Amino acid sequence: MIGPQPDNPFPMAKAQEPPEMSQVGKEDTEIQCANQPASAEPAASQAAQELEGSPCLGRVVKFLLPHTVVEAPLPQEEEQQFYQGLERMLGPKQGHFRELFTATGWADITEDRFLRKLLVREGQGEASRPQPGQEVTVKLLGVLEDGSLVEKDPKLTFILEQGDVIQALELSVQSMQLGEVSFLLTSFLYAYGHLGRDPDIPSDASLLYEVTLLQIQDSPDLGLLPPSVRISVSKQKRERGNFHFEREEYQRAMRSYLLALGILDSPGAVPPGPEEEEELQEHRVKCLNNCAAAQLKLQLFEEVLASCNAVLHIDPDNVKALYRKGKLLSERGEDQAAMNILKRALQLEPTTKAIHAELSKLAKSQKGPPERPAPTGVDNLVPPAAYQSAWMDPSSPQLFKDTS
Repeated sequence: MIGPQPDNPFPMAKAQEPPEMSQVGKEDTEIQCANQPASAEPAASQAAQELEGSPCLGRVVKFLLPHTVVEAPLPQEEEQQFYQGLERMLGPKQGHFRELFTATGWADITEDRFLRKLLVREGQGEASRPQPGQEVTVKLLGVLEDGSLVEKDPKLTFILEQGDVIQALELSVQSMQLGEVSFLLTSFLYAYGHLGRDPDIPSDASLLYEVTLLQIQDSPDLGLLPPSVRISVSKQKRERGNFHFEREEYQRAMRSYLLALGILDSPGAVPPGPEEEEELQEHRVKCLNNCAAAQLKLQLFEEVLASCNAVLHIDPDNVKALYRKGKLLSERGEDQAAMNILKRALQLEPTTKAIHAELSKLAKSQKGPPERPAPTGVDNLVPPAAYQSAWMDPSSPQLFKDTS
C-alpha cells in the first residue's frame, strides 16, 4: 500500500532571511549551498555567490519556495482518496512512473512527453481556462515514485507565466478548466531538475500531482498596494530568481529579477515616505545587481552595463556594480575607463582579491609582453650540444646532472 507513513514524517523546510552581500569577488570561495546535493555543489555554489540575497560569504540560506513542505500527517480523507486513486492507476507496487510516460489515456502537455495530464473530473468548459497573467488558486498534492508525500497545499495561489512555481504547474494549469481535477506527471526537467529540493526531493526526481483548479481572477493592481507590501512581494520574486539562478536557468532568473524591479516601481504606486523610499532604493539595487549577474551569464553585455549604470545612479559607491562594469569595460578594450572604475572599487574595498586580480590583469595587458634581452655572445646563441639535446628531451638525466 502506498501512502504516507506516520512514523516517518518529513521535516519542515525553513526559510532564512538572505543576507546582503557586502563584497565582490567571492567567486573563489567554496561554500555548501543549502538546497542542493553534493554532486551539484560547484556549479550551484558559484552561481549563488554572484547574487544579492543568496548563499554568499560562506553563509547558508534556504529560499522560500512557493510550495509548502509539510510533515506527513496521519492520512486524512482527501489524502486517502488521493492514494486510492494512485493505487488504482499504479497498482499496489511502487516505482511505476516510467510506465506512465508511455501509457495511453494521458494527454501530452509538452511534445517530449515528459509532462502529461490525466483527466479525473471535467471542469466548467473551455471558456473557463485561465489566461497568462491571471492569478490562479489550486489545491495540490504531490508524491515521489516511492509514494512519499512531498507537496501539499490546499490553496496555492500564483500568477501564470511569472516563474513563481515549477514549469510543470505553470504549463499544466494553463491547460485546465475551472473546477477541473487532473493527475499531472512530470519528469525532473519540468520539476526540480538535477538539484532537487532539499530536504525532501532528490535530484532528477519525477513527480505525480493531483491538482484541482479552484479559482481564476485577474492579478491585483500592484500600484494600489502600500510600499511595504510591494517590497515584500518584490523580495519573493527576487528570491525566486535566485532559485532559478542556482539551477542555471538564467533566462527565468532574469525575468524574475525584472518582475521584482517592476513591482517596486509600479505605475501610479502609493508614494512612499522617506524611510520607505530608502528601503525601496535598497531593494532596487539588489534587483539590478542580480539582473546584471544573470545578464552576464546570458552574454547580454549592453544590458549588463545598463544595469550597472542604474545601480551606480542610485549608489555611486556600490562595489559590485563598479567591479562588474570595470571588468566588462576591460574585456571590451576600454582600458583607461576600466582602470579608473576598478581603482575606485579598490579604494572602497581594498582587501577584495578579485579587484586586485582584475587590476593586475589590466596593467599587464597595457604593458604588453615583456621584451627578451638581446644576446651578448655566441654562447648565448648556440648552447653546448649536451644541453641542447637535453632541452630537446625533457626526460634527459643531463638536465639534473651535477656538473660541479
